[in-house]
Amino acid sequence: MKGFGTDEDAIINVLAYRSVSQRQEIKIAYKSTIGRDLIDDLKSELSGNFEKVIVGMMMPTVMYDVTELRRAMKGAGTDEGCLIEILASRTPAEIRQINMTYQQQYGRTLEDDICSDTSFMFQRVLVSLSAAGRDEGNYLDDDLVKQDAQALYAAGEQRWGTDEVKFLSILCSRNRNHLLHVFDEYKRISQKDIEHSIKSEASGHFEDALLAIVKCMRNKSAYFAERLYKSMKGLGTDDDTLIRVMVSRSEIDMLDIRAHFQRLYGKSLYSFIKDDTSGDYRKVLLILCGGDD
Repeated sequence: MKGFGTDEDAIINVLAYRSVSQRQEIKIAYKSTIGRDLIDDLKSELSGNFEKVIVGMMMPTVMYDVTELRRAMKGAGTDEGCLIEILASRTPAEIRQINMTYQQQYGRTLEDDICSDTSFMFQRVLVSLSAAGRDEGNYLDDDLVKQDAQALYAAGEQRWGTDEVKFLSILCSRNRNHLLHVFDEYKRISQKDIEHSIKSEASGHFEDALLAIVKCMRNKSAYFAERLYKSMKGLGTDDDTLIRVMVSRSEIDMLDIRAHFQRLYGKSLYSFIKDDTSGDYRKVLLILCGGDD
């Protein structure tokens, strides 16, 4: 980065092949040996999507989630998809970390910002998810499974209008094992998949949030594969989503995401990224992808 021009390949070769924790050590060593802030230097040297992905990679995982949530709500307009994706897919323990870091970073709570930026049932589902109150156990009670499935059926398909609060309270509080059994029981009672019922009973961002919860409970990696596919398919690319999923999942379940992507869409994630991006931005994403299937 010194002097005129930037050696982008050197930046890619050093940072893209390291883990998040190694990058934190590089950041500290850079400060102590050169006396400058690495992220500040990267921001002044890079631009566009290449800058976004590199700066994102330099952040600890929780801090990256926090800055993305803030970006989604800051200024005019809201990136609802980002709020849903992060809050529906992170574990209660991860969300507790996010809440703590968010308050330290911005001097206010995540819940307050959600409330000032969203409304109605969509606000309520995000607040429920951000409370990190989901049961983290594995306990299964057959009677409660039947009761919940029946309650969901009664709250939607069986009546005129929808009792949205019932959907929200069950989907945001029960443990994963319990919910998977509820979805099976629901299908037995109503002859419909829970996702199908949500689509016919809810709408807008509230519907998107409930569907994301169900998908993450069933198969988180497949959910992220779908997020990546939708970010690239059709005209134009949703770069914010593409970058966020690639950066935040690269060390967690990228291999699984890749496998599901190939299975669901008949084409590798690698080839999709290759066709849809360009330049240094493409180079980094392909490294984060970890190879072709």
